[in-house]
Amino acid sequence: MEYNNKRILEVKNLSVRFKTRDGSIDAVKSISFSIDPGKTLALVGESGSGKSVTARSILQLLPYQIATHSLDSSIKLNGKELIGLNKSQMNNIRGNLVSMVFQEPMTSLNPYQRVGDQVDEILIVHKNFRKKDARSRTLSFLDQVRMQDPELQANSYPHQLSGGQRQRVMIAMALANEPDLLIADEPTTALDVTVEKALLDLLLELQKQLGMSILYITHDLNVVQKFANDVCVMKEGEIVESGKVEKVFAEPNHSYTRKLLDSLPKPKAQLKILPEEPLLKAKNLEVNYLTQKRFLKRKNKYFRAVKDLDIEVYYGSTTGLVGESGSGKSTLARALLGLEKSEGFIAFEGKDLNTLNQKEKRFMKKDLQIVFQDPYGSLSPRKTIGEIVGEGLKVHEKGISKSEKESRILEALSEVELENSFFYRFPHELSGGQRQRVAIARAIILKPKLILLDEPTSALDVSIQMQIIKLLSSLQEKHHLSYLCISHDLRVIRALSDLVYVMKGGVVVEHGMADQVFNEPNNEYTKQLIGAINI
Repeated sequence: MEYNNKRILEVKNLSVRFKTRDGSIDAVKSISFSIDPGKTLALVGESGSGKSVTARSILQLLPYQIATHSLDSSIKLNGKELIGLNKSQMNNIRGNLVSMVFQEPMTSLNPYQRVGDQVDEILIVHKNFRKKDARSRTLSFLDQVRMQDPELQANSYPHQLSGGQRQRVMIAMALANEPDLLIADEPTTALDVTVEKALLDLLLELQKQLGMSILYITHDLNVVQKFANDVCVMKEGEIVESGKVEKVFAEPNHSYTRKLLDSLPKPKAQLKILPEEPLLKAKNLEVNYLTQKRFLKRKNKYFRAVKDLDIEVYYGSTTGLVGESGSGKSTLARALLGLEKSEGFIAFEGKDLNTLNQKEKRFMKKDLQIVFQDPYGSLSPRKTIGEIVGEGLKVHEKGISKSEKESRILEALSEVELENSFFYRFPHELSGGQRQRVAIARAIILKPKLILLDEPTSALDVSIQMQIIKLLSSLQEKHHLSYLCISHDLRVIRALSDLVYVMKGGVVVEHGMADQVFNEPNNEYTKQLIGAINI
């Protein structure tokens, strides 16, 4: 890329080295890129590629006690060199000329301070606004980022807002001083697809209004294709490919870029022919939560999380359950597996679960296993991988010998493509993808008939997502497994599912074979969800 004085941001030969006890780590290796006024550059790469380190270098927010730049590193904002500026000089630039929207707003917002006061503070500190004038401007910004009832939201604490609302507050804070450059670091991670689309549309609209440039950091190539003008692909601290988005996506030169593009989830090639009888069936299912207990013969108040719902899961196939946060899909799944008290009819292999005694229910649970959303949170940090995978055998097959148990554990690890050496390792030593494989191994070791997949690829890099999807598909074919897959990511659902149920507000608004639901949706909410995955 060529450089000139018209560029908002010019990064040349940027290198970042971290000092550790075991020696030095080169996190970023002599990278160069630039951003033109009013344009968006996407910095793409998997975890550990150096994207966030690059962003924090621009803001000079690295831990410079252990982080150093090479002598020829250069970061110029509007022609002004940033490397080497003192704290006071950088404070004048941060929030004024350049702002940042972080990945997780809950960790960036002060939990003890109302969100309106946090926006006010930026205007007071950077623009010398009086408190009264600052609040008026704050409400204007909250309105600009499409916050409903800005005055009410300004008086709310972060925990009282949804994920999308908190991210809108972060955008309002970032734009309060109308910066020339906005750095957005994975701003839509873990948000529902409709919320993601709304936020991206908002950023594009604000970009046009303010004429600002955007550095967008992401691993979501689908977003890049729709949102950015230029793209730089990072791998292990280096930019391996860069150029116009259209050209890079149409004619990728580097093998790593091709790998990322090939990792985008694709629709399931061939849907299963469903048998006549389902493995799991529920009719008129309801889940109610007590919200207010009343006395003196007055009726208690309940919240109906799941309302008069019918659903079926078939042998050897995958049923996808989609919907936004709060739609009731996780509650429904827990109820189906007997982990949530419910009303209505639930049958597994034709047996009414309400008629089973405790011993029968305990035996049945061997056939019903779960892979949780956050494998790190569900894996005991004090146990080895071998102990974790073998937990089910300890409960359900108490008479098994030590040698047979070890053999079964190693077999399960092999099936999820983990070497025998993982037997003695601990969860903190594993990557996110490896931990998810451990969670799958723990589920399949009991040879269950049905596995609940709760957001099985959430927060994983795209290439790791594809690996997990392929692994789940191969295990299903090998063992004739049935899956109930819960996700807000419709791309994952489309890649795995034969039958799809769409939930909203505790009810199923649409269901059918996956190709029918995705290609010819009838419900407006379904159409909205499918439209959102195309950004």
